[in-house]
Amino acid sequence: MARTRAQIARKHSTGASAAPEAPPVDRQRSNGSLVLIAAAVASLFLFWYFHLLTLGQMTQLSGGLAMPDMMIGGYDAGYVDRLRDAMDDDARGQLSYLHRTAGTLFPLIFAFTWLLLVQLNAGRRWLRWLLWSPVILFVVVDLWENIAIDAVLADAAPGAGAVVLASTLTVLRWVLLALSLAAGAASVFLPRTLRAAGGRGAGPGPKSR
Repeated sequence: MARTRAQIARKHSTGASAAPEAPPVDRQRSNGSLVLIAAAVASLFLFWYFHLLTLGQMTQLSGGLAMPDMMIGGYDAGYVDRLRDAMDDDARGQLSYLHRTAGTLFPLIFAFTWLLLVQLNAGRRWLRWLLWSPVILFVVVDLWENIAIDAVLADAAPGAGAVVLASTLTVLRWVLLALSLAAGAASVFLPRTLRAAGGRGAGPGPKSR
């Protein structure tokens, strides 16, 4: 007996509705990966813009002296004095403006990116918090460093303690940035290593006779 068009359409619609849907966890992970890629691109752009472009251009206003932010090994009071003498009020104002804009956006977006990276890859809570700790500390130190540098450059006679604090924050900032990058890499590879080790340890036991 020939089927009517309505019966054929009903059959096809039933078959289509029976198709399996993607699990919610997979959809969430896919969405998280898209956000992660966008945040990573923004972080790379801000790192380039703040550290390599604008801070590099600031040397044109300081007689070739590097900005304190780029002094990975730190600096002393003598260097701060030479830098302050080479920069006029407008130049110091531009550096302070950079700290409030790109210098603030970079650590915040970088931290968001790395926290999400760890969240998506590290399944164990203790491992996530372990890998998150250098990233969180990096944000705090970076923002504090911006304030400390602006303070010592604005003060005509900054105390030795203020310069030591700013220099220590600069060195610590770069160290924490490196540790954060290492933590991000660990979040990708360490869980796989743990799962592989668990799989080997969960092999079949001796057969009973």
